[in-house]
Amino acid sequence: MNQCRPFVVAVASEKGGVGKTTLATNLAVYLKALHEDLPVTIASFDNHFSVDNMFAIGRNSGRSVAGLFEMDPVADLATMGEYGVQFLASERDLSPPDDDCLRLRKALAGSGFGGILVLDTRPILDYFTRSALAAADLVLVPVKDRPSLVNAASVQQALVAGGGDPSSLWLVPSLIDARLRLRENIGIREFLVFSARERGYQVLDTFIAKSPKVEGLATNLTSRVYPVLTHARTTVVHRQFREVASFVLDRYGEGFAALSSLGNDASSGGESTPRLRRLVGDCPVCGAGIQGEEGHFFFDQRSRRRGFIHGRCLARLLENTDLKTLAGTDGGLVFETVSVDESGPESAFTLRLFDGGSAEVVAEQMIAAEDGLFDHFWQGACGRPVEELYREILLVTLDAGAPRRFLEGEGRARFSSWRRRVLREVFPRA
Repeated sequence: MNQCRPFVVAVASEKGGVGKTTLATNLAVYLKALHEDLPVTIASFDNHFSVDNMFAIGRNSGRSVAGLFEMDPVADLATMGEYGVQFLASERDLSPPDDDCLRLRKALAGSGFGGILVLDTRPILDYFTRSALAAADLVLVPVKDRPSLVNAASVQQALVAGGGDPSSLWLVPSLIDARLRLRENIGIREFLVFSARERGYQVLDTFIAKSPKVEGLATNLTSRVYPVLTHARTTVVHRQFREVASFVLDRYGEGFAALSSLGNDASSGGESTPRLRRLVGDCPVCGAGIQGEEGHFFFDQRSRRRGFIHGRCLARLLENTDLKTLAGTDGGLVFETVSVDESGPESAFTLRLFDGGSAEVVAEQMIAAEDGLFDHFWQGACGRPVEELYREILLVTLDAGAPRRFLEGEGRARFSSWRRRVLREVFPRA
């Protein structure tokens, strides 16, 4: 698979002691083990040198991570390390070169450095953590208790502020002690998952258990740090890291496999390439293919599915709404679920109209249609049964055009800018 830049996975938390570095380093090892032909690289912006202690072969530490911010060729910075994972040497005194947190993203865009790049960030939202978030295609936030869950909001805010997509952020329950129970015999993991989803976060189906054996891999008599894959395969954590790595590989594959169907022209946009996700070929309303004709671009925040709706099909969705008289060709629509019950999300969802400047014009509460039209639309756009949907946000452009117009260059940038501004209005309510 040809890439013009790496798929970036940032592991971030504003709270220390949540297993962030353990997650980042072991994720890199498991990614390589599950996909031997895939280039996997890891770098850390922290100064604890855990990455070096796990991956350096002998005294060969290679080039420093500081080179990423000096615009050095990325391929020249990476050194082959243990377990087939490339790494960039940590830096004890890493100083910001400027105040441009998009500098890293620019350095990676069009670098020709492919595969997956795992970034282990600092436990503070400084220049380097914000730079990692701005460059990330996927953000994993380990949480082990309520304080770390509360702090996840700061990471999400920094992600959005840097132009990132909130739907790229996933929480990973970490260092979970199954023996501990809260009131009414509720486990820590169950509490975290419930509380996180109540706040609108996406949470991995798996978790990382607390394990004395795994903790001992970084606290031996030498400075060497060992991965779970080679030294703790008999623990449940081995299976859990495999599941986390499989999740990341799925996200990586979805992003690039969808793009391959568009041909070389669509992939020539450099930075846009890894941000395309799950391009849907059929209209979610009627189920018929777009076949290159003009359509209204839609984007699902949670799954990041993207596709097009026929103009006639969007007209059907708006047929019995008050918005149809106000909707022009500027701006877009936001479909937002309000509650989910046995009758599906359409029993209570809001349809909002935003103008081209991202200002909300009007909102309308929608009621279920007897013909099941919106059921079909939600399922087609989100790719999941309606009973599984929760706090979904779908964005649809009022302007129609050929698919390439919204997937490349100026058109893609214009939609992304409009979407980010709209999300700042929508997410406080989500």
